[in-house]
Amino acid sequence: MRWVRLVLAVPVVVCALSLALFICAQAAVYSTSSKIVTIDEASVVQAIIVPGASVLPSGEPSDVLKDRLLMADELYVAGKAPKILVSGDHGQADYDEVNAMRRYLLTLGVAPQDIFLDHAGFDTYDTMYRARNVFGVTSALVASQTFHLPRAIYIGEALGMDVHGVAAERQAYAKDEQFALRERFAIVKAYVDVLTGATPKYLGEVVDITGDGRVTWDEGL
Repeated sequence: MRWVRLVLAVPVVVCALSLALFICAQAAVYSTSSKIVTIDEASVVQAIIVPGASVLPSGEPSDVLKDRLLMADELYVAGKAPKILVSGDHGQADYDEVNAMRRYLLTLGVAPQDIFLDHAGFDTYDTMYRARNVFGVTSALVASQTFHLPRAIYIGEALGMDVHGVAAERQAYAKDEQFALRERFAIVKAYVDVLTGATPKYLGEVVDITGDGRVTWDEGL
């Protein structure tokens, strides 16, 4: 019967559309891989963006996050940007990525006024969107791992930013395979967010990235 054939066709069509979406997303995002540069190749920009990653129960950055911060510091010392924007999850009182990043950068010698905190960078799309629309960043270098950079660059470009990435990894990570698999699906979400013009849950008052970063601090003033 015709209705039976139609019912049976639905999952096939859904699978085909899902596969097409997956392939298009991967192609679009990985087309930005050529914008991953070395420190020497990097142009001078407004800010270095450090996307958040997990923080240990002790409050110390994880290896992944620490490597991002070390790269951000190298870029800062090299004069590639006068400001560093750390963006991560600070949605709960007992979990705070951004202050862990701030404290670590201070131990590296970054000037306090040059560290900006984005407390609502809950994912990479939020981080890049808020960098552009809350902090006014129009040119940036993203310090992150190679597996993550194409997505961050893709989002930044889609939002009208001049953005390049610098690979931060200094070691093999225990969850490398897990990161790579998760990234494939995160790419699809980012692609859909760009297509639909999604907006983050939180925006807030505009902060001038050329000013004093301490206006964004909620502790350690």
